[in-house]
Amino acid sequence: MSASALPTGSPASQGVDASGVHAFLDALEAAPEIEPHSLMIMRHGHLVASGWWAPYTPARPHLLYSLSKSFTGTAAALAEAEGLLDFDAPVISYFPEFEADITDPRSRAMLVRHVASMSSGHERETVEETYGLDRAEPVRGFLLLPPDRDPGTVFAYNQPTTYTLGAIVQRVTGQRLTDYLRPRLLDPLGIGEVFWQRDRAGREIGYSGLHATTDAIARLGELYLRDGVWEGKRLLPEGWAARAAHPHIATAGAMGDADRQDWDRGYGYQFWTSRHGYRGDGAYGQYCLVLPEHDAVIATTTATERMQDYLDLVWKHLLPAFGPEPLTGRETADAALRERLAGLALPPAPGAPVPPGQAEDWAAAEFGSAGADGPALSAALARDADAWTLGLTEGEARLDLPIGRADWTVAEGPLPTAVSGGWTDAGTLAVEVAFLETPHRLALTCSLADRTLTRGWRTQPLRPGPLTSLRAPRGSV
Repeated sequence: MSASALPTGSPASQGVDASGVHAFLDALEAAPEIEPHSLMIMRHGHLVASGWWAPYTPARPHLLYSLSKSFTGTAAALAEAEGLLDFDAPVISYFPEFEADITDPRSRAMLVRHVASMSSGHERETVEETYGLDRAEPVRGFLLLPPDRDPGTVFAYNQPTTYTLGAIVQRVTGQRLTDYLRPRLLDPLGIGEVFWQRDRAGREIGYSGLHATTDAIARLGELYLRDGVWEGKRLLPEGWAARAAHPHIATAGAMGDADRQDWDRGYGYQFWTSRHGYRGDGAYGQYCLVLPEHDAVIATTTATERMQDYLDLVWKHLLPAFGPEPLTGRETADAALRERLAGLALPPAPGAPVPPGQAEDWAAAEFGSAGADGPALSAALARDADAWTLGLTEGEARLDLPIGRADWTVAEGPLPTAVSGGWTDAGTLAVEVAFLETPHRLALTCSLADRTLTRGWRTQPLRPGPLTSLRAPRGSV
């Protein structure tokens, strides 16, 4: 279904000082290790500010990484409300075919609420061990790993716990997560297409892999802020939002970094407790910030390893902008903010559109990847009039990347990319490739002198795979 637009209001009408949003944008621009992709701010049920940094756009889905978990937890809440799932039931009770294999008493004592709150009793991330034990049925692999402590006594950020929660939902409903959520959550919220990575068993993996728009993140956050009520209709069980936000297990020190303050406040049911409110979050800064004390939701997609730094900027600049009353006489300031948000763009990479000399040498050259940082890549240049295309080959796949434009050049096939850059000197071509449905950007450098192609990720994909996998998984398993 097509999404109806969110209610909108000027920042001032909803008690938001535009200068605070400007200060936040200034801070992002001054932070070279944070690459923002999108921002939506909801206040008092109204969208007061939104922007996408070109080449990212509102309608394009974005890989949410572990923010996917909050959608999985929501599906579990709905299944519980329908009597299909019991948070106090043993996990093993949903997989009776594994009864003979699972003999460890702690594994057998693990309840649904333990996997929902990352308190399975394991003291570590077990995803590699889980898949190593049983790639075809990861739930069995997970249950074969004896917990280090009693379930419910220790927190570990552990992907197989959420995988198992999602597997239970898919088993008891007989549907994939997106199919189950579509009539109960996605359609009522006005969320359009979403795409979720599946495993070999055909399951949507639950703990990651969901691709959705920033608008979808904002709508989920707004639903939680309103205790599960959307446009006067209850979609989630009454009180579920509070249950999900409540810290069911302590996390202090669990991440091994005392400076990560917003990861030391406890973990609920697939949501983190924050210094302010609570949040769903995913790797590289995919955030759904729910702020009940400010009656606000902040939805963002980003590419950064400095996730705490990003939150610190939100707390420093945006929270003080939320005032108790509407502001008057701010029409000019609000208009200036709208104009700035409409013109957001990531700076293009530097480089000349054509090689300064030796054009024939460039057109005849082939380049091979140097180093062992990934699958072999090769590249060759093609020239058409004054336009150049870098053909990038990885195995049987090929990406044709238009280069030498003054700004980002977007191409939709074979997967959505944006390319920027050019020749930095007579012997060097340097381009940046943004994979637009993910937080990831790849830097490529071709050297004419030695015919090498070097590469480096600005943010490393967490899931190994070919470059062509860096897109929303439309209909793929």
